[in-house]
Amino acid sequence: MTTKTFSLGGDLTVNRLGFGAMRLAAGTFDGPARDPANGVAVLRRAVELGVNHIDTAGFYGRGAVRANELIRTALAPYRDGLVIATKVGPLRGPTGVPSGQATPDRLRGLVEEDLRVLGLDRLDLVYLRVGGTTGPGGEPVAERFAVLAELREEGLIRHLGVSNVDAAQFAEAREVAPVVAVQNHHSDDMELLTLCEETGTAYVPFFPLGGGSTPLDTARLGKVAARLGATTSQVALASLLAASPSVLAIPGTGSLDHLKENLAADELVLGDEDLADLRG
Repeated sequence: MTTKTFSLGGDLTVNRLGFGAMRLAAGTFDGPARDPANGVAVLRRAVELGVNHIDTAGFYGRGAVRANELIRTALAPYRDGLVIATKVGPLRGPTGVPSGQATPDRLRGLVEEDLRVLGLDRLDLVYLRVGGTTGPGGEPVAERFAVLAELREEGLIRHLGVSNVDAAQFAEAREVAPVVAVQNHHSDDMELLTLCEETGTAYVPFFPLGGGSTPLDTARLGKVAARLGATTSQVALASLLAASPSVLAIPGTGSLDHLKENLAADELVLGDEDLADLRG
C-alpha cells in the first residue's frame, strides 16, 4: 500500500480504511435487532480511532433500529472532514430484506429521506445500487442515474457512485454524470478494478470480511496471519488495501473489540512472501 488516503472526486480526502454501517442495527438483514446504545458507542469509537468515511444506507436496519438514525445520534453535529456515503435503489420487503427496487420516480424521495434522517443539507456521496440480491449486469442504469445527477445539480448530492454493476453499466452511468466510486461485492473482478484505476474512481468492495455466498479463504489467510501475528480478518483487509491504491475497505461490525481489530489492519505491512501466498 503506497498511501493510506484516497481523494474522492478530487475534493474529499478519506482514509482508505473506513467503516460500513450495515451491521450496526443487526448482524443480518433478518436477524434480531441490536441494542441501539451499542451502535452509538461503536460509531463514536470508530471516529475517535480515525475513521472519516462511513458507508450507510436508508435500508440498513431492523425494526425500529436504523443505521442512519444511529449515525445522527452518535455523530451529529458532524466533525469537519467526515464523509458519509449512502445508497439508494433497494426497497425493503415485509421481512426487512431489501428485495425490491425503486423506480426512477421514487429515488428523489429516498435521497430526501436520507438527508432528513442523517440531518444533512447535502450528502457527500450517493450510490445508485442496482439490482436485487443477484450479481451485476443485465439492466440499464441511465434513467435512474440521471435522477441522481439532477439532484447533484441541485446541490443535494456532492458526488455520485454506482453499486453492483458490471463494466458496461459503469460506462453507461459515466455517460450521464461523473462517477467517483464503484461499490461491488468483494471479488476478483480485475476488469472493473482496472477501469477504476484508469479513471481515478474508488473501488469499494462490500463484504470485505466474507458475507453473502463468499466466505473468507481462512486457510490461505491463516498462513499469513500466523506468520505476522495478526488475525485472518486483519490480513484480509490489508490484502484488499494492497491490491490497488484505488481500493477503499469498509468493514462493518457491531462490536467494539472487533472494530479495534479491524482498524489495526491499517498498520499491517504485507511483504512479498505474504502477498505471494495470498495471491497463490
